[in-house]
Formats: sequence, structure tokens, C-alpha cells
Amino acid sequence: QTNKLSTLSDLDQQYRTLKKLYENCEVVMGNLEITSIDRNRNLNFLKSIREVTGYVLVALNQFEYLPLENLRIIRGTKLYEGRYALAIFLNYRRDGHYGLRQLGLRNLTEILNGGVYVDQNKFLCHADTIHWRDIIKNPQAELLVLPSNNSNLGLTKTVCAEQCDGRCFGPYVSDCCHRECAGGCSGPKDTDCFACTNFNDSGACVTQCPQPFVYNPTSFQLEHNPRAKYTYGAFCVKKCPHNFVVDHSSCVRACPSNKMEVEENRIKMCIPCTDICPKVCDGIGTGSLQTAQTVDASNIDKFVNCTKINGNLIFLITAHSSTDLSNVSIGYLNIQSWPENMTDLGVFSSLATIGGRSLYSGISLLILKQRWISSLQFQALDEISAGNVYILNNTRLCFYNTVNWTSLFRMSSQKVLIRNNRDPKECTQHRMVCDRMCSDDGCWGPGPDQCLSCRFFRRGRTCVESCNLYDGEVREFANGSVCLECDSQCEKRDGNTMTCLGQGPDQCVKCLHFKDGPNCVEKCPDGLQGANSFIFKYAKANNECHPCHANCTQGNTNVPSLPVVFSRTPLIAAGIIGGLFIIVILALSVAVYVRRKSIKKKRALRRFLETELVEPLTPSGTAPNQAQLRILKETELKRVKILGSGAFGTVYKGIWVPEGETVKIPVAIKILNEATGPKANVEFMDEALIMASMEHPHLVRLLGVCLSPTIQLVTQLMPHGCLLDYVHEHQDNIGSQLLLNWCVQIAKGMMYLEERRLVHRDLAARNVLVKSPNHIKITDFGLARLLDADEKEYNADGGKMPIKWMALECIHYRKFTHQSDVWSYGVTIWELMTFGGKPYDGIPTREIPDILEKGERLPQPPICTIDVYMVMVKCWMIDADSRPKFKELAAEFCRMARDPQRYLVIQGDDRMKLPSPNDSKFFQSLLDEEDLDDLMDAEEYLVPQGFNMTAQSHPTRPRVDSNRVRTLSVYAAALRLLMSLNLIKPEVQAHDTFQPLSIQSFYQSDPLHRSIAVSILYFSKSQHEEKLV
Repeated sequence: QTNKLSTLSDLDQQYRTLKKLYENCEVVMGNLEITSIDRNRNLNFLKSIREVTGYVLVALNQFEYLPLENLRIIRGTKLYEGRYALAIFLNYRRDGHYGLRQLGLRNLTEILNGGVYVDQNKFLCHADTIHWRDIIKNPQAELLVLPSNNSNLGLTKTVCAEQCDGRCFGPYVSDCCHRECAGGCSGPKDTDCFACTNFNDSGACVTQCPQPFVYNPTSFQLEHNPRAKYTYGAFCVKKCPHNFVVDHSSCVRACPSNKMEVEENRIKMCIPCTDICPKVCDGIGTGSLQTAQTVDASNIDKFVNCTKINGNLIFLITAHSSTDLSNVSIGYLNIQSWPENMTDLGVFSSLATIGGRSLYSGISLLILKQRWISSLQFQALDEISAGNVYILNNTRLCFYNTVNWTSLFRMSSQKVLIRNNRDPKECTQHRMVCDRMCSDDGCWGPGPDQCLSCRFFRRGRTCVESCNLYDGEVREFANGSVCLECDSQCEKRDGNTMTCLGQGPDQCVKCLHFKDGPNCVEKCPDGLQGANSFIFKYAKANNECHPCHANCTQGNTNVPSLPVVFSRTPLIAAGIIGGLFIIVILALSVAVYVRRKSIKKKRALRRFLETELVEPLTPSGTAPNQAQLRILKETELKRVKILGSGAFGTVYKGIWVPEGETVKIPVAIKILNEATGPKANVEFMDEALIMASMEHPHLVRLLGVCLSPTIQLVTQLMPHGCLLDYVHEHQDNIGSQLLLNWCVQIAKGMMYLEERRLVHRDLAARNVLVKSPNHIKITDFGLARLLDADEKEYNADGGKMPIKWMALECIHYRKFTHQSDVWSYGVTIWELMTFGGKPYDGIPTREIPDILEKGERLPQPPICTIDVYMVMVKCWMIDADSRPKFKELAAEFCRMARDPQRYLVIQGDDRMKLPSPNDSKFFQSLLDEEDLDDLMDAEEYLVPQGFNMTAQSHPTRPRVDSNRVRTLSVYAAALRLLMSLNLIKPEVQAHDTFQPLSIQSFYQSDPLHRSIAVSILYFSKSQHEEKLV
């Protein structure tokens, strides 16, 4: 604060304000002013202060003891009267026998800048016995201390060894303080200082704060410093306070004259002005008004046309003018006097922000004892960044009680003190109330232009009931609750038709003059400079501008026409000669062309005869990809409902009816957006290639591709959505066996991908779909890549990537391998074990690499034993070769799945069991308007050929009638029943339809369970054969 000797009128309020400012405060960023405190006040709250960056002023007080016992350093960045860092005077009562007797500055050992002034303290003792020159760093600083005859206090520098550079903590050479210490120390390190000479960086004294860029001596370049900090006073901070401005790497109160203040992402920054900078004026106490105490007639002209005030506005008892002071006040606004002929503060109608970068006794807005002011009229004020609001003893002031002050504050610690103003009831009787257009947030004065926010719509600063959409001199459109004018080139529309739909000449419903492309214009382009030539357009009958022919040029139409006299003979002669010349040139060109072509043919034939006709063999050893791709017609597909959409396409629920058959197969249809380019088409078909090449029980199967104008991928429809949502929704019914079975199935699916040399790159719980509670499948191959036989890794280009699921080498070098998929597998298992928890929740993505490099990993889920958690930790090893293979992971989780309750501890595990899914009910709810007699799952439809593809030569499936389809589904239904009872494993779907099951297909080793399962399968098989016969 910078109040000097000015005080609040109430001494009790003066003490309360002092206590509120400095209670539990250790570092005072600015000046410490203790003035007008009467006797017997408890000032022990000042004992916590260790450092003051400005000056210390103690004046006009009546207490006996100054308890600044822990104050060690006064930096003196700002000096009292431009000379003193410590000023103590007039601390006694003139008509009494008490006043300041003792200075409790027992630990003050350093004043970095400025002098000391101690005088006119009638009862003060020992002040002249202090060795002030030992404390003051600048030997030229002014020192004025009242003489006294009391004992001396100790020295701090003269007891140190000669080799010490400043302070010490003992008399020996080894007892020197660090060179960055100020005010003494407790040891030799830079973290042992009582205070810092320059800057404090998290407890260590440094010469400067860590800079944004550091020099790399290896690459000879500047690199970004991840540990960079801003300079804030004498401290290094990660970010500046919200009411300060960032300039380079410093927190400043105001931008320099060649820069302007802007706000980006809620951070105020100084940037160079592109043109003329906004006018920034000095406030009271700064720059050219350094010595001024108030705004008065001698300096008010300095505030004309200001857009910002670098400092404060203070109005004390003096003469005023009515100059418009509409600006942004960076410091505080202190009004203790105002002209009688001005009944409001309308001169501040454009005041947008009170920054509070300097405060008056902790106050950023003070309006005190103004008898003539009836309303504030701060209609543009939308923020009070720091400091409290005091509005006291204004006998005619109304509207203050309607304002929602807390909506203007940026900090919860800001307070409002409003009292002894005009009674709100009396204001209501005199109709001094908010306009009906104002919302409940209140208003600054009478009229619809004084509202904090509008009840309906806002036009400029005025609240209105509605926008001029269909009538009015100026037609408008509504952007939320704001009325904005239509473009001047829009034609006004009558009736119930709007004039425009948005802002700009391309949003007009109809043009007033002409239309050039999407924009309405006053006239068509006539000679405008284009990319390579001038542009000329003409208007058709419908007032649309169209380009002139390429051979048209714009001539001068104002030259009068004159008769032209010329002879035709020279022209005829020139034409004949020119024609002959052209014919000769053409003949020569043809002859040269034929000759060169003949020579090229001879050379090509010679090279062909001299070289090998067969290219040399370079076999890769990779087996041929004999997967079949089914091409579907668009008439076979029916879209039902949108499942989701993204940047490149949309996924629909749908029905596939194979041509010539009556069965209906629920499918997921992924359609590429029409607006995507050729690159997206190529990537879409690459995904189809990968999915068609993969066939495994735990991978989502590609059913076919439709090559319509917008490419469509058709896959199995998973009834229960993604695994992430499934575990989150059913976490109270999921037991240990189910969780470990899912881990096994994901590992086996990824093991199959590794055997096929495919890197998934996006494995996560959201990309695993649930066919049934016992059967899950991996999907989303949009980022997957097939490796060639000689490739061991894939290096990706730019693009968005799931950072929190990626291995460290993927983040740093964009290098993807099967072992980087293992890292993602570990994160996926962690998601399952936390029932859908978010990895690294609350940590910004940009900080993930630093966290991983420091050794931090996801925490152990509560249900996991250390055996399961150690498997996850092995997946997250920095060295990719140290991570387990998917084959090892599948074997490990298979072992755990045999005794699940040993490895996962879930309360009530024995009683947990998900209900067996009924797919037909799901499909009926999905397609309740369809005939469901012939509805069947894709797996059941593909059973006859799905796992015997090597025995077939033709890629298309033989047609089957609906009766055969129904009988084929009996066996599949029996399998699903046994899986829901946990009698057999979900892998049995990979077997041929009617082959007998091996003993490894059963979960249970009990003969009774196996007998039940075999009986059910035998019955379904006999039923099937009977119907076929």
C-alpha cells in the first residue's frame, strides 16, 4: 500500500484494516505503513513479518512497543520521500506521557536500498546506539537518527572473517554466508539464508529466476526450459498473480510504453503494439504524478482520452472538473471528495476493470462521505481483480444494495463493507430502483443502460425486451442474449422473415444490391487486383455477379470515336509472309520430333536386349495374405440409428440383409464423411485391409465393405457397448473371475495381432467391446499399422494421440512397437481394476512425460493384490525389451483366472454374478419396427464358413433359407447358455459348429458339470439334425 500519512476517519477501522492486511503475513509485497494507531492496541500480529520489499513507515502512533521482532530485511524498492527505507517519527501523544519507547527490530540486519530516518519520537530510547551503517548496504544512503545515551546493540558484519563477502554465522572463514544471502544466515548454503539479496527460488537464493530458454552446448541451440519461472518481486513463481501482467519472464504492474496489455487464456500479457498503442496515463503516485496526492484542477487534464491508468485515482477534498475519466484503472479508486454539481460517477461509465495492483489499506474501491452522489453508474465495470470494497456514509446513494458484488471479484478473500448509506426503503419510495429490464444481479443506477446483466436481451449497453428481428429501422439478429445489427448489404425483409441469420455479408437472407459468391456487395468487382490478374465481373438478371470471359479486358469508354483511315494492302502482305514463316517452323518442329522419337525407341530396345528380362528375387519369407474381402451392395444395408460420430465419419446401428436371403443381421456401419479428402479415403481402406486380414474370437470382425460414393465399413454389432462404460455401470456385479477372464481375452487378442505383425497403437478400455459378459472383442484399428517382414517398429507422423495410454518412447520419438502396445495393455488392465477410473486424472497431458521420467506410475487399485499390480508395473518399464510379451501375459492371467479370489479381493465376490444376456431382446429394442423372425447374429450367420475358409475357394457364402438359419442358431444359443453358467470358455466359438469340445474347453473339472454341459450340447445337436432331415 502507498497511503503515507493519510488515514481512514475511524481509528477503529484503521486498526482493523491493518490487522486484516498483515495477520499471518510473512512477506510484504510493497510498503509497510503503520500510522495513527492509538494506545493499548494488540500488534502481535506484526511478529510474523520477515521481509518488506518497499519501505517501512511508522508515524503518528501512540503505542509503546513496535513488535517487528522477526523483520530481517527491508529491500527499499520504493522509498519514503524518495530517500528512506525506514522512517520512524512523531510517535507520541502531544498532551500525554506515552508514546513509542522501544523498537523491536532485534533481527533487522539488512537494508538493501535507502536510508534511515528516526526523529521526533519523544519517549524512544536506544535508537541512536544501533550501528545503522552496518545494516544499510549503500554507504551513500542518508541517515538521520535522534541522539540518545543508551547502550549499544551488536554488529553483524564486523565480526565476520575478512574473506566473507557480506554476512556470516560465525567468526571463522568457514562460517561465511552464501554470496546471495542478505540479512544473515544459519549455514553456508544458498538455502540457509535468512533473506535473499536478489531472488528466492523455492527457498534457495539465486541471482536470477530460471529463464524460459536455456542454451544446449551439444546442439548449439536455445531450448525450452521446463523449469522456467516468472520473476515476481524478489520471488520466482510458476505463474503470475491474476491481477499482474506477464512481460517476457516477469510479473509487472503495467506494460512499457511500446507494448499493450492483452488477455489470452485468462492470462494478461504484454505484446508489442501493431500500430499506435492505447494511451496509458500515469496515476496518482506514479510517473509524472509521483508527488501528487489527489486528482484536482491542476492535473485532471492529464487524464483526457486515457484508455488505461498506470496507478491509482484518488479524489480528496479539493476542486474538481467534470472531465470524462472513462478508462481502466490499474490500481485503486479512492473517492473522498466529489463536486456538488455532479450527482453520480458517470465519468467512469467506461471503467471496465479495477486491477488492485496497488491498494489503499487493502481497499481497491473506496467511496466515503459523499453527500451529493445518488448513483454509481459504473455500467461497464465487470471485474475487481483484487482488494476490498468500502462504500460508507454516502447519505444520498441508492442502488448499491442491488449489486451482486461477489460476481465482480476474482478472489474469495475479497470483502464488501457497505453501511450508513441511504435507506433502500427510502430509495424505493423515491423510485430510485432498477429498471424492469435488469436481471436480479442489480444495477448501477436508473435506466435500462445501468444493468449489471439483462433480463431479456442487450443492445450495446442497453437492456431491451426483444431484438429487431422483423421490424425496426435497423434490423438485427440475436447472438445468445445480445442483439447485433445485420450487415448494411442485407435487404430488409417484411412479415415474419428475418433479414439476416448472423453477422457478416454472407449471412443475409436476401441481398440489397448484388450477390458475389456467398457475399452481398454494393456492386460487382470491376478491375480488382486478383492473384495473377485483374478481376472483372458482370451482373445477371438475378443480380448475381459472374466472371467476364477470360479474353475480355477493361478499356477506356470515355474517348470519343474518330474515323480511322488505313490501307489494307500492307496488312495482306504481312499476313501472307507471317503464314509462310509459321508453316516452315511447324514443319521443322515435326521433323525434329519424329527424329528424336526414333532415336529413343532404338535406345530403349538396345537397353531391353542388354538387360535381364526377369527381376531378381528378394523373398521376404512372409506368408501370403489369403483373407477374403466381401463387397456389399448399398441396397443390402439399412441404417437405423446413429451410434456416434467423429472428425472423419459416423457410426450407425443398422441391418444387413444378404442379397437373395431373408435373414436380417444387426451390424455397425461406419461411414466416411463426404467432406474428407483422398488421404482419409486411403486411411479408411487401410483400416478395412487390417480388419479383413484379422480373424480371431477376440477381435471385432469385418463383415464387408460397401463402395458407395461414401465408403462404408460393415462390422459386427456389439450389444453391450464398450468395456469402459460396461465396468463403470455394472461395477457392483462384476466379480474377480470375470475381470481376470477379460484380461486373458484381451491378452490373447493382442497376442494374435503380434503374431500377425500388427501394432494396434490405441489399446484402451474404450476400444474393447462387449459381446456378452463372458466375451469381449478388441476394435478400432484406425491407428493400427501392419509391419513388413523386416520391420520391427513403426514411426508415426503428426496427429492427435492418446498420451496417457502411450509408452514414453511413443511420446518422445513417436516410435510404436508390440512392446509399446504392452504398455497400453497395462493401462487398460488398470482401467478395469478401478472399474472405469481415469488414468492420471487431474494431471495435464503436457506434464505426463515429466511424471513418467521421474518414475511415477499409476497407483495400485484397491482390489488388486501385489501379484496383479506387479504385472501392470512390468508393462510400464522404461526399457521396452524389459516388458513382458503378450504370450507371457496371457499365460500369467490364465493362471490367475483359475484361482481368482487369491489375486483380486472384492467384497461380496461370491455373490456377484451378471445376468445372462439375451441378444434377441437387445436387437428387438434396437429394431422394434422390424420383423424379428429371421433376425440372427453375425457370428451365427458366418458359422458354416467362418472357420473353414481354407476349405473354400469362393469368397461368397452359400445362400441359406430362414428355416436352416433358425436351426443353426440352436447350437449357438446352447453355447451362450453354457458360457453364462461359466461351464465352458468363450473360446469355443472358434471351433467348427458341431465338432465335440475338448476337456480344455471347460472351466470346471468336476465330472458332473461336464456331464450337464455335454447333455445340453448333445440335445441341441440332435434337435438340429432332426430339423435338417
